[in-house]
Amino acid sequence: MSESTSPRKPGEDIAGERASDQVIRLDSEREQRRANVVIDKDELETPVAPEPAGLEAPTREPQPLPPPAAVAAPAAAPSKPKRSLARPLLFALLPVALVVGGYYYVIGGQVMTTDNAYIQAQSLGVSTDVSGTVQEIDVHENQAVKKGDVLFRLRPASFETALAAAQAQLGTVRNQVLTLQASYQQSLSQIEQAEADIPYYEAAFQRQQDLLKTSTASKATFDSAQHDLVAARQKVSVAKAQAQAMLAQLGGDADQPVEKNPFYLQAQSGVDDAQRNLADSVVKAPFDGIVTNVDALQVGKYLPASQPAFSLVSSTDLWIAAEPKETELTYVRPGQTATISVDTYPGAVWHGTVASISPASSSSFSLLPAQNTTGNWVKVVQRIPMRVTIEDPAGKPPLRGGMSVVVDVDTGHARGLPDFITNLVKRFEQKS
Repeated sequence: MSESTSPRKPGEDIAGERASDQVIRLDSEREQRRANVVIDKDELETPVAPEPAGLEAPTREPQPLPPPAAVAAPAAAPSKPKRSLARPLLFALLPVALVVGGYYYVIGGQVMTTDNAYIQAQSLGVSTDVSGTVQEIDVHENQAVKKGDVLFRLRPASFETALAAAQAQLGTVRNQVLTLQASYQQSLSQIEQAEADIPYYEAAFQRQQDLLKTSTASKATFDSAQHDLVAARQKVSVAKAQAQAMLAQLGGDADQPVEKNPFYLQAQSGVDDAQRNLADSVVKAPFDGIVTNVDALQVGKYLPASQPAFSLVSSTDLWIAAEPKETELTYVRPGQTATISVDTYPGAVWHGTVASISPASSSSFSLLPAQNTTGNWVKVVQRIPMRVTIEDPAGKPPLRGGMSVVVDVDTGHARGLPDFITNLVKRFEQKS
């Protein structure tokens, strides 16, 4: 009897498939552990699960190999990582950077820089030394003016009247001087006349004296002749005294010009003073600049003498007022060049010169200077005022007083080696 092949049961098919899946998973894990072993295709064949006892082993058809996608791909052998050149390069550049940095440190430090600096400009309160009522204002707020430009005027009537009175007094004094000169000449003539009469009175007196001896003339006639002689002599003395007094009033020189006479010069000074007061009633700019606070002055306001009317700030007389620390002024000297940078104009550079350095710190001039002898004294780095002139303001942006600047002063003194290295070198030289 021929043996017939019976169909496979569903349970047997499921068990076989599960066994095959387990074998495949085990193989995959094994292959992953073996990273460098090539997978043998024979190991991928699916084994047949054993039949249960008591059952007739059915004939199994060979199972096809699983597709290549189901098989885990073997892991590629990792390549040996390449060593980076960044670390050796950094270690090589570190000493070079230290040498370069040390070199620039040693040759550096020649420039002293301070930002505690501001622009200062000459300014004044415009005033006049005469009192008067404001008649006219010829400028407006923030107007640029030139030297000699009219700023404002006072009412000139009172000053013109005073000038006319002084001129009249000058004319009176001139006439008086001319009168003194004429009187002096008259006194000289009187002296000559008196001196010419003296010989006549002397002869008359001598004649009466001789007649009196012979009892020819009377005593009364003799006394009259004697009196006339004495009077003639006194007349000469009086004329000389009068002439001397007039000469003294003429300044000791009767022939000098009237304009040099002391009385005339006194009267002329009165005229000059009145003329000056009239001129001061017209206030002019003493230098080039910009007027400000002009609104404080109004037409019709009475302005007392020496009271500022408004301010005038110079546009040409500018300088830098800097106050560096005392520790920064070790090698700064007057005459050294400076570079000036203004915060308002980035990129613009001015050049200047250190004009002077104050002999004392700013706190020394304060109302209550520091008392170092007190028990609560704390040392504070002081600031020393320094003035820097601006040499090239032409062609640059306009500078204004109070602007913040940065000043770089070229001291020409390098920082040099540290002290401990210098001391070591000196000791080595001394030993050698």
